[in-house]
Amino acid sequence: VKGDEVWFSEVSPRRHDTGMVTLCTQWQNEFELHARAILGLPVDVSLKSPGASAVIYGGVDAKALQFDGLADAMRVPQTEVRLFGKPESFVKRRMGVALAHDADVERARVLAKEAAGKVTPKAVG
Repeated sequence: VKGDEVWFSEVSPRRHDTGMVTLCTQWQNEFELHARAILGLPVDVSLKSPGASAVIYGGVDAKALQFDGLADAMRVPQTEVRLFGKPESFVKRRMGVALAHDADVERARVLAKEAAGKVTPKAVG
């Protein structure tokens, strides 16, 4: 915000993967935090729980993709997996994230990496 102008680096009707960790760490999610800040409303900065995220990369250039290992990833406690539903994969394209929460942020990082590591993108066709 600069004077009467509002500047954005990106506007999207979806969560950004770098902000998804707010789903398990904050009392307000990424959109609520932005809206409150823009409107000058109070923002609760207290932490619900320390958390972490780990990226699930495409790992392959492909027009169609399937994900193996999702059931194993979902068995990792205190985590959730979010796949973005992108139609095409590239080696370094972010295709999803694993989110984790724990009282110890280092443990949350370990859990997020463990869950993400169980998801294996594979080309279809």
